[in-house]
Amino acid sequence: MVNITIDNIPVSVPEGTTILDASRQLGIEIPTLCYLKEINEIGACRICVVEVEGHDTLVPSCNTPVEEGMVIHTSTPRVRTSRRVNLRLILSQHDTNCTHCTRSGNCRLQSLANDYNFLGEHYPRELAVDKEDFKNPLIKIENRCVKCMRCVQICQEMQTVNIWDLIGTGSRTRVGVSGAADIASSLCTYCGQCITHCPVGALQERDDTGKIFSALADPETVVVAQIAPAVRTSWQEYFGIDPDQATAKHMVTALKMMGFDYVFDTDFAADLTVMEEATEFIHRFTHKDQYKWPMFTSCCPGWLRFCKGQYPDMVDNLSTSKSPQQMFGAIIKTYFAEKMNIDPKKIFVVSIMPCLAKKEEHLRPGMDAAETGHDVDVVITTRELVRMLRGERINPALLERTPFDVLIGRGSGAGVVFGASGGVMVAALRTAYHMITGKNPDVDAFQVIAGEGGRKVATINVPGAGDVRVAVVSGLGNVRQIIEDIRSGREHFDFIECMACPGGCTGGGGQPIHDGEELAKVRGDILWNIDKNSNMRFSHENPQIMDLYNNYLDEPMSEKAEELLHVDHHTWAMPGMKK
Repeated sequence: MVNITIDNIPVSVPEGTTILDASRQLGIEIPTLCYLKEINEIGACRICVVEVEGHDTLVPSCNTPVEEGMVIHTSTPRVRTSRRVNLRLILSQHDTNCTHCTRSGNCRLQSLANDYNFLGEHYPRELAVDKEDFKNPLIKIENRCVKCMRCVQICQEMQTVNIWDLIGTGSRTRVGVSGAADIASSLCTYCGQCITHCPVGALQERDDTGKIFSALADPETVVVAQIAPAVRTSWQEYFGIDPDQATAKHMVTALKMMGFDYVFDTDFAADLTVMEEATEFIHRFTHKDQYKWPMFTSCCPGWLRFCKGQYPDMVDNLSTSKSPQQMFGAIIKTYFAEKMNIDPKKIFVVSIMPCLAKKEEHLRPGMDAAETGHDVDVVITTRELVRMLRGERINPALLERTPFDVLIGRGSGAGVVFGASGGVMVAALRTAYHMITGKNPDVDAFQVIAGEGGRKVATINVPGAGDVRVAVVSGLGNVRQIIEDIRSGREHFDFIECMACPGGCTGGGGQPIHDGEELAKVRGDILWNIDKNSNMRFSHENPQIMDLYNNYLDEPMSEKAEELLHVDHHTWAMPGMKK
């Protein structure tokens, strides 16, 4: 233990503790901007500087370890002056027109400027001349970037994709795309983790809400929404209310108030994905010599981009099953349209997702099974949904509960947990076990691979099939590591669930942003609790799924199912690569 004094308060802390962490243990809050615990502790912004007796210069508290007898002052005139000077320098290269920024009201720099009473202009602003590409799912706005390096570190250290890097020297230094002209021509996975970890609004998703309002205004258009499992865990966060007071059924009410004709639960399509993917795995497992191993899940579009961009030789290891989003779109514009006697060309499908990569996925080749254009017309993130609700002055706390529409609106507990790391694997194993043995397993038999952790492995014994070695991986850095372990021969697996975002969809790049907080586990626990309390926890027991097969698809992986619910991953390519 090291004995120090902070703002006249003596305290003992473990050796190696930074001044910032020691101060926070005392409830003394030192302002930060670039700091991101265990990811970005480089002292680049100099906002967290403090005065240490005996030191000639101020020191950054985020990466300065304490020393025995150290006397620290966190808010002296010298410290305050330095912080204000550094803020002025940052603001001189920052577009301070906050009214057109998606992060206004939820911006670390804006909060600091308010806290330090910055009014008017302080230095002549030196804004870059740069035109943003608003067609891309991920947008970088140069004049908002504060060069904090968070996006660089997240992409390099956590996701290991290395899209962002420092470009230029001196006053011309900026954060840009490494090795490519722009994001669109890079190997970016669109995981969106750089967006959720940016302290300002320099990175954002493309806003597609205008397309939805146009569709809602057209009396000839039938507007259909699907809501992903993870969205129900987080949409209420901006409103400061408990998830129990803003459930998925409250969301249905809100969307109906805005004019949506039908609102469905993507959990239904998740159950459908389970049926197809479990069947596919059993077929591969019983014909091992005909396939590459292991088999990877294919419902995360960010992971698919990573696989195709980083490990193109492993594309054949991917399940051919479409994601729940795309299965839903295909079924809406075929089965649903036929049942409801609606011209599929008049149906406009909106996906509400916790994900940025879904904005790219729905435009890929093969995602037009109904042959009426894209099966999913528009994808918006949880953040975009919240902006729509706030713009329409809809308060979730005042809404009644409305059930999802019928026919394809019901999902099982297994479908719900698709939004959490481990959920896809658990759901698939529950159904695969039943398909092989003819009976259900203990519903919680596979919980060892559920919950927290970037990498979870288990060996599952299935009577009649033998041992199945499975893994659940979230975060692309962890995905890369497990693939390298497989290639080196250190590990062997039969079935692997991969999610691009840490914690799965609950930690998706389209989720609400809380600077410095990681809420994937908290949100994931909500989904696991919904599953636990559900009356129906197996996908193969969903009566609407059974009706779909009995009346339309025949059976999993039938010719009709292959046509609508599966895709050839070789029909599209990452930038600079051949199909």
